[in-house]
Amino acid sequence: MTTYSLRSASPAKTRADAVVVGVVAGEKGPRLCDAAEDVSKAYGRRLRPFLSTMGVTGKAGESVKAPTRDEVNAPLLVFVGLGEDPTDPIAVRRAAGVAARSVPNAASVALALPSETPELIAAVVEGHRLGGYTFTAYKSKKGETTEPSDVVVLTGIARRSEAVEALERAEILADAVALTRDWVNMPPRDCTPPLLADLVTAAHKATTKGRGAPKVKLEVFDHEQLAEMGCGGILSVGNSSESPSRLAKLTWAPKGAVAHLALVGKGVTFDSGGLTIKPSSSMVNMKGDMAGAASVVAATLAIARLGLPIKVTTFAPMAENMVSATATRPGDVITMHNGRTVEIANTDAEGRMLLGDALSLAVDEKPDVVIDIATLTGHMQLALGDKVGAVMGTDDQVPAILAAGVAAGEQHWRMPIPEEMSERIAGSKVADLLQHDWVRWGGGLYASAFLREFTGGLPWAHLDIAGKEMNLGGPYGHVPSGATGFGVTTLVAFARALAEG
Repeated sequence: MTTYSLRSASPAKTRADAVVVGVVAGEKGPRLCDAAEDVSKAYGRRLRPFLSTMGVTGKAGESVKAPTRDEVNAPLLVFVGLGEDPTDPIAVRRAAGVAARSVPNAASVALALPSETPELIAAVVEGHRLGGYTFTAYKSKKGETTEPSDVVVLTGIARRSEAVEALERAEILADAVALTRDWVNMPPRDCTPPLLADLVTAAHKATTKGRGAPKVKLEVFDHEQLAEMGCGGILSVGNSSESPSRLAKLTWAPKGAVAHLALVGKGVTFDSGGLTIKPSSSMVNMKGDMAGAASVVAATLAIARLGLPIKVTTFAPMAENMVSATATRPGDVITMHNGRTVEIANTDAEGRMLLGDALSLAVDEKPDVVIDIATLTGHMQLALGDKVGAVMGTDDQVPAILAAGVAAGEQHWRMPIPEEMSERIAGSKVADLLQHDWVRWGGGLYASAFLREFTGGLPWAHLDIAGKEMNLGGPYGHVPSGATGFGVTTLVAFARALAEG
């Protein structure tokens, strides 16, 4: 296990197996960041030609290793690009992530990256932790790569309390993102609704045990209880599976809470499409369709560990959308928890059925604001790609989510809910609402309008993270291949802003 600490030592004199140095790209050529000033002095006039010979430019994503002689104490220097703005926490976080993958076998690493403020220290720690994330639980051979046992962030404010607090906050956030990644990466056979509920129970126990641990209440509802609660939407999806549906409810209620936030996350542990079956190629990564549920659980536990003074009530509905004789049929009419009836047109538009029930349950708690997050529609992935999430909702909450995304270093973009969507979702001739209408245009907007029907008029925002939950390409910045944990830090940043008023 890697230990992170702060130290005010010189990067040129510190004793570590490797020293990571941040490089800024400038009009006059690359230069080392202020945190690595002593390394610049150690090389003197030789530095510029040395960087040129090694091909170092300082551009974002760049990593160049160089053995040292007698210039610095460490035997290895690793130059990582910061781009043009070394004060940007997003750039620093990404550079730290690149650094984590660039030093695979060093026992000790020192990071000479921009760290003049608590915010930058947090970015360095969070980026390095998450950039070095790997998922090897199912590998028969774990490989030769080893994590460093000791990582030191070199900063001039190492002894200040706010710096130590920033490091601790960053570790809590990194834990939450890593937990989400672990669950999303799991094979669907090992992450059915009952098994995911067990994982939530284990994570809850680990977070709440011991003296001084936060007190978070956990309730897990099974198939029979969901039926008694009238959660027809959840059951309409899960009835097709041999693995019965579950609903996890977590409550963090500290004394003196200044606000009440409800979180809802979609937990479809595998999505075959049901009777409206997906093409084979579209099923390959459907183990990640529970990323919303994983995100809200992890975010809630992080909020509790951070001790944020807001009440949080979280609902994570879980179901497996399979094909069987008991599967919901197109044309069926389902009664939701709030009593609204829904005509099913497309069993592959199942996420909104889980969220409808869970949003209705959240409304019953009378929160000040409701936020839901889901891998909901391919439409939003087509519109915004695989790195930018969509945000829809009430005018008072969407800007707050966008601001939280900026603070968290995640990209989101506002999308509308046009008036005509209300007419489309009311298009059923036999029920209150039509779940899907097969019009090719605006499907993601249609889905958000459908969800709005279950928010009770409360302040609300919906995050559609379809395509963001899994990185199908190579690693970049602090994001590895595979599960990303996208959305967790935005939810925590939103909660922090709510706590601060």
